[in-house]
Amino acid sequence: MPLTRDQFPPQFRWGSATSSYQIEGAAHEDGKGLSIWDTFTRQPGTVKNADHGDVACDHYHRWESDLDLMQDLGLDSYRFSVSWPRVLPWGTGKVNAKGLAFYDRLVDGLLARDMTPFVTLYHWDLPQALQDRGGWVNRDTAFRFAEYAEVLARQLGDRVGHWITHNEPFCTAIMGHQEGVHAPGIRDTHAALQTLHHVYLSHGLAVPVLREQSRTDTQVGITLSLHPVYPASDAPEDLQAAHRHDGFRNRWYLDPLFGQGYPQDTWESYGPLVPHVQPEDLGIIAAPLDFLGVNYYFRETVKHAPGQGHFDLEEVHVQGVKRTHFDWEVYPEGLTDLLTRVYEDYQPARLLITENGSTFDDSALDEKLMDHDRQQFFEAHLRECLKVLERGIPLEGYFAWSLLDNFEWAEGYDKRFGMVHVDFETQERRLKYSGRWFRDFLRVPVP
Repeated sequence: MPLTRDQFPPQFRWGSATSSYQIEGAAHEDGKGLSIWDTFTRQPGTVKNADHGDVACDHYHRWESDLDLMQDLGLDSYRFSVSWPRVLPWGTGKVNAKGLAFYDRLVDGLLARDMTPFVTLYHWDLPQALQDRGGWVNRDTAFRFAEYAEVLARQLGDRVGHWITHNEPFCTAIMGHQEGVHAPGIRDTHAALQTLHHVYLSHGLAVPVLREQSRTDTQVGITLSLHPVYPASDAPEDLQAAHRHDGFRNRWYLDPLFGQGYPQDTWESYGPLVPHVQPEDLGIIAAPLDFLGVNYYFRETVKHAPGQGHFDLEEVHVQGVKRTHFDWEVYPEGLTDLLTRVYEDYQPARLLITENGSTFDDSALDEKLMDHDRQQFFEAHLRECLKVLERGIPLEGYFAWSLLDNFEWAEGYDKRFGMVHVDFETQERRLKYSGRWFRDFLRVPVP
């Protein structure tokens, strides 16, 4: 049966998602301060081909034509992130009026095109000035984040009705502070866990601020990268390993937000590396959410492996399956399993898919940019969204990652997620087949 937009509820939101460092460029213009990614990309060996985001997609200068692209695609919503150091170059104190004005223009441009802004406050580009004072390992950064949230809400809250505090705290904590493959490049498990706690504290502090300073119908949420975890076999030891990994990958992030504190089994596995938690923190972190954003890319399969890390397990590379350019397994069914589990266990008021997309080797595409693999990825996952809705789960929107090919963090410009192809030398934008398919899908025939 063909997939059509009218199979979804009329109020279902259709959007794309981007992030500031990945597309904006203008890294040193109009008073913007340094971010940890400006610093990290200059360290030898951190990013493939020594790439950086100084120009990226030059969205800072090309935002109007990029919004026109979105409008032509038929999108009704756009999720973007704000560059903290563009607004507050030192992370706190004096506001950079030119930086804040950029987001004013962006929000107004969206509204003029009948698109709803979904604003993410933090997508990993911490001001370097705050990193110099300890970054997220320093508890004070949580309070500086709440100040930053107030600056944005006071300026934009009359027009922005959807706020996302953080994007993927897992990446901020684990990839940035345990594995060291993202900025700021720290490799220290205790620092990673303390980082996550302070990120969560900052979220809890910001939620009431955003509500108080924004319009009365404001919705505030957070976006998590979640993965359904499957055992490699039905053996009891693999089932237990899957539960342990779920604690590391999902429950550690979900439980505190929904008033359950950190999961005890995972806490005990970390032993002396656990974060310092003050008595009032868990209550602050559990500030009621209006929605939960879920980023879904792939499932994880694990088996019991004694002596492997804190959790005695290892991931299994499933054979004979389709994989993306990132070597991630394509598993659309995991989206239904994941959202069903999240809703049954935590009962969020609303769910949004805030990112879903894929990399494939676009270097082999012809002039027509026929990225069939990406189109098939989108279609398969949208069919799973219908299954989720049929189960009565309050899924209210889908944001494709991403609008544009962009700077893909440690992978530089090697990996492409965009529905729109970007020539990074000329900045020419061209709609790929996946984008043309998405545009046609969103065009509901007039009776």
